[in-house]
Amino acid sequence: MVAAVVYVLCGITSLACVALLLRGYLRTRSRLLFWSGLCFVGLAIQNILLFVDLVLVPDVDLSIWRNAAALIGLCLLLFALIWEDE
Repeated sequence: MVAAVVYVLCGITSLACVALLLRGYLRTRSRLLFWSGLCFVGLAIQNILLFVDLVLVPDVDLSIWRNAAALIGLCLLLFALIWEDE
């Protein structure tokens, strides 16, 4: 029960970070904010899949999909950190 609440709160926090980062991007047009927002989209998907995997359907293993979402998000941020010239 407590674990499910923590998973939901982590997902909500990740979605709040997405909203704040993309709102900041729209205001300032800083590309690093955009890439950070995309990274947090991947992390939010990972958190949502964690809740689905461990709480809603515990008999199905979604760990590969969870890790893939996080990896894609972090690769986007790594790409931005390497290639941005600001």
